[in-house]
This record gives sequence, structure tokens and C-alpha cells, in this order.
Amino acid sequence: MTLSRLFGIAILVLTLNMTPSYGTETALVHSAIDPVSREGDWWSERHASVVEQAEKGEAELILIGDSITHGWDGKADLYGKYFGEYKPINMGFGGDRTQHVLWRLDHGEVDGISPKAAMLMIGTNNSNKEDNTAEEIADGIIAIVEKLREKLPETKVLILAIFPRGEGPSTQREKNAKASELASKIADDENVFFLDIGDEFLEDDQTLTKEIMPDLLHLSEKGYAIWGEAVAPKLKEIMGG
Repeated sequence: MTLSRLFGIAILVLTLNMTPSYGTETALVHSAIDPVSREGDWWSERHASVVEQAEKGEAELILIGDSITHGWDGKADLYGKYFGEYKPINMGFGGDRTQHVLWRLDHGEVDGISPKAAMLMIGTNNSNKEDNTAEEIADGIIAIVEKLREKLPETKVLILAIFPRGEGPSTQREKNAKASELASKIADDENVFFLDIGDEFLEDDQTLTKEIMPDLLHLSEKGYAIWGEAVAPKLKEIMGG
């Protein structure tokens, strides 16, 4: 084989490996798609509790995410109002990133269940500072969806756009919005759906109030009610009535 031929092949391989391709295996390996667990007794204990709930095989709905989803645990009345009929499992873990969700899915949290739907909202912790780009966060979200479709082929997946954070528009908000828009491309409106309810939390001038998010990230009781009301019709549709 000639030197020029070898050089051409090398360039082709390098190009393929450097080209992100959402929903395929050609995306570069980076932290957002590299499954990893976390340290801490509380995290391990919550993981074990979720696995135990899954083993009962009763769940018709699973909620997957970080502390914002985790927070439903402190809103029992609202949780029951909006999701109780679906025998839900709350798989939200404070501080989690996409890579932690991927690890959890590979370690028992969806074994033994076949829910009708999974509601996913993840990625805001990946967006801190320079930790991950919008493209990498989208890769992570898509990898989770693909993992769910692999392990739970009968389950419909509802991706929620990453919620707005901070008092007003910012580069971090823009990063999360871009990540959500990129991740939305995997939605086919048959098995995977995408819903952006971010505007429901915002004032007309695109600001957040502490009435909705006291720390401008985590939801108040009113914020969770807004979330529940915003997704209820779509969940009913996905759940088949």
C-alpha cells in the first residue's frame, strides 16, 4: 500500500472519530457519557432503595434525574396528585450528572420492571463552569435514552428540556437550552418524546423568581405544582389514556 493511501485512510479514521453524531456510537468518549458511580453512603443507600423498589415490578412510571427530580420526595401530596396513579419510582439523585444516571441504569435500577413511561430531566449539573459543552451534555442525555430503550423496549421516554436556572438569561442557561435542543433530535413522537416546559417557570422578561425557585435552581412547592400541571396531559397521552 502506498504512503499516500495510508495517509488518506488515517485522515478518514481521524475524521470519523472526531465527528459527533448524536444517537450513534461515533461520538467521542467524554465524561458525560462515561458511566461512573458516586461516593457517599446516602447515594449508595438511595441506589439500593431504588433497586429494591424496582424489584417489586409494579412501577408504571419512573422519574429520572438529579436533585430537582429528587425533590419530589419532599412534596408527597403533589407527587401523589400528579403521578400516584402510575405507581411511580423516583429515580432522582441530588447532584447527579448524566454519567451517574448511566451507571445506575446499568446497575439494577430498571431491572425487573416494564413501566409504561420514563420521564427524564438531567444535565444541569454537567453544565457547571467548563465541565461539559452543550454537545457533550446532549450526548449524555441521548445515551441515557438509548440505554432506556435498550433495557426497557416497551417503555415510552419523555425527555424534558433542562429547566432554566439563575435569575436571568446567562451563558449557562444558553448552554442548557442548546443541549436540550440537540437532545430533542432523538425524539420520534412514537417511542421518544420531547417537552420544553421551561417558560412555565419564567416571568415575561425571562427572569426567575424566588417564589418559584428559592435558590434560582431548585423548585418551591409552587414550582413543583407548575411542573406537575405542565406534564400531566402529555403523560396521560403517553400512558395511553
